[in-house]
Amino acid sequence: MDFFKSSKQHGFSLQHIISLDSELNKIQDLDVLLERTLTFARRMIGADAGSLYLKKDSGLQINYSQNDTLQASLKPGQKLIYSIFTIKINKHTMSGYAAATKEMLNIEDVYNLPEDAPYSYDKTYDEAAGYRTKSTLSIPLVSNQGELLGVLQLINKKQEDQVVSFTTEDDAVARHFANNVVVALERARMTRAILLRMIQMAELRDPKETGPHVNRVAGFSVEIYERWAIKHNLPEEKIAKDIDNLRMAAMLHDVGKVAISDLILKKNGGFTPEEREVMKTHTISGAKLFLADKSDFDKMAMAVALNHHENWDGSGYPGHVDLLTGKALRKDKKGNSLGKAGLEIPLYGRIVSIADVYDALRSARVYKQAWTEDNVLAEIRKLSGTKFDPELVDAFFEVYPTLQTIADRYKEN
Repeated sequence: MDFFKSSKQHGFSLQHIISLDSELNKIQDLDVLLERTLTFARRMIGADAGSLYLKKDSGLQINYSQNDTLQASLKPGQKLIYSIFTIKINKHTMSGYAAATKEMLNIEDVYNLPEDAPYSYDKTYDEAAGYRTKSTLSIPLVSNQGELLGVLQLINKKQEDQVVSFTTEDDAVARHFANNVVVALERARMTRAILLRMIQMAELRDPKETGPHVNRVAGFSVEIYERWAIKHNLPEEKIAKDIDNLRMAAMLHDVGKVAISDLILKKNGGFTPEEREVMKTHTISGAKLFLADKSDFDKMAMAVALNHHENWDGSGYPGHVDLLTGKALRKDKKGNSLGKAGLEIPLYGRIVSIADVYDALRSARVYKQAWTEDNVLAEIRKLSGTKFDPELVDAFFEVYPTLQTIADRYKEN
């Protein structure tokens, strides 16, 4: 059936479809794109639930999962928690079949599959969650060069609160949407690759700055911000835009370390007072990279790089300084740069500060063992009101279960 005719029969306009396509093309960050892709696809088709898998090595790794029915049972602001797992690319599962054949798979009822079907359905998740999966639509995401990028799986099409089958018209809409997702996905992957190359330069200098570390810090930061923003009744459009920029800006929080001498950065043991002062300048060096200030991302990345070591009580660094000269604009009684305190510290710097410290404490490094999770959480609580913004610490603990999903997705290699 003609795609444009099918869009009218679905009850959504061509203008709506074009609008969603346009929204996809505005998103720069890979993780943000993946989450919104799943949300947009479910809205277009009317699916109650869904999952998005990305190809990883020789398998498919689940990256995002959504379920409106299960979400409705949670407290306001809470997110559905799901496990990160990988499945094989073969014909034994429905998503694996779509990946292996690169063909869409439309199933009317997963509990009543044809006897000759090569795939089966594992009811374990349904039984554990108290959910009944029925209709599914598994859509392979394939590039113009034939490369498999992942699989988008939609679950339980809803009409008037009843679960119905996905139609051939849904297939046409999904195929159109998938083509646009692939284009946006390839662009976002390129952006992520560029960011990781910048971070790898810092990693060559400082082994702490690993890809998994910065991805975790970025993911943690986004969740803390989103909870804070919802509590402050910020418009959805602003939240969406800020999340996209913040995730990338948070990844680059320590990029200024490329300007620090190896003699200091890779020194075994503690720093001398003079070396510590040099080390502190990485905040200024990082912020200078974004002085062009040509976009909202530049502004946010500058704020994060400059301010993620400021403390709520004013004891952090670099304080009130001139970015071009590094000289103090406001001084304490000893003549040193006066630290920013409280709300003087930009919001995004205050958020990344918590995310960075949390991940640093829970991670093993060549110079230290990982703290136990209980000790890390106790330290975060202890530092509320001195190092950290108390309101953001509250937000941190409210989204803590979601942070564990992010940590699981970006484990150390």
